Amino acid sequence: MPAANTHHLDPQFLAKMGNLELIARTVVEGFITGLHKSPFHGFSVEFSQHRPYMPGDALRFVDWKVYGRTDRYYIKQFEEETNLRSYILLDVSSSMGYRSAGLSKWTYASYLTSALAYLLLHQRDATGLVLFDDAIRLQMPPRSMGSYLRLMLGHIEQAQLGKDTSIAPVLHKIADQFRRRGLIILISDLLDDPQEVIKGLKHFRHDKHEVLVFHILDRQEAEFEFSGNVLFKDLESGERVKTQPFFIRNQYRRRFQAFLKYYQLETSKNNIDYQPMFTDEPLNVALTKFLSKRRRLF
Repeated sequence: MPAANTHHLDPQFLAKMGNLELIARTVVEGFITGLHKSPFHGFSVEFSQHRPYMPGDALRFVDWKVYGRTDRYYIKQFEEETNLRSYILLDVSSSMGYRSAGLSKWTYASYLTSALAYLLLHQRDATGLVLFDDAIRLQMPPRSMGSYLRLMLGHIEQAQLGKDTSIAPVLHKIADQFRRRGLIILISDLLDDPQEVIKGLKHFRHDKHEVLVFHILDRQEAEFEFSGNVLFKDLESGERVKTQPFFIRNQYRRRFQAFLKYYQLETSKNNIDYQPMFTDEPLNVALTKFLSKRRRLF
């Protein structure tokens, strides 16, 4: 894919806009500008138009008659979508409020959630939203109405970061409710028991759902470049620890890399798409991953 205008996808640039709906539209339309053609159309029963073939498109939608006349590959597009149903699960636990510089993990995650919701609803895919910390705080069932976006974004803007993280019970509860095969998008810093989180994600895979995980990270969480005497405070428990980071940096980095590696290996083994996202990265990284997933669904 050609690169989008990353200036318009830079989180710091987006933060100046304030309004989530404007941010979502800017992210998606800015990203789509970087593609040869928009992937908004779906594949259903009523023919709409053609577009050039793109790598990753399903061959069953190639119009071979057009190929015979032009010696070029074109994809048939249709007016209605396939009625994909999706849930975006957004972590609102206290740890999401962390930031070392620039945007907090929560702000970045809210931009990503808004952009994905905008894109899904623009495609007329039924999209739902769950806000959770140690329990479900808001649950909006999947709907495909364009007007649903404003309501969804309003809830995100009004959300207050809550309590401790407890991801697995939320995943199991949603999996028990969401019987029809669909797409589950988890957006979280995953600061919970990794084994329990993976069990929750496997519940969705057992029920044949597609699963996409965006692991939201602050750069300092991985690099731990603090200096001097530092007082660390757990944003969820309130526990405080005073230390000199220089003496624990190497051990910390090893443990953090093991934490990431576990998620990478376990998601790969269970056919779950896993995408670490740092809060200083342009959002086209996440959207590219998402659109790759969408193409494999058809």
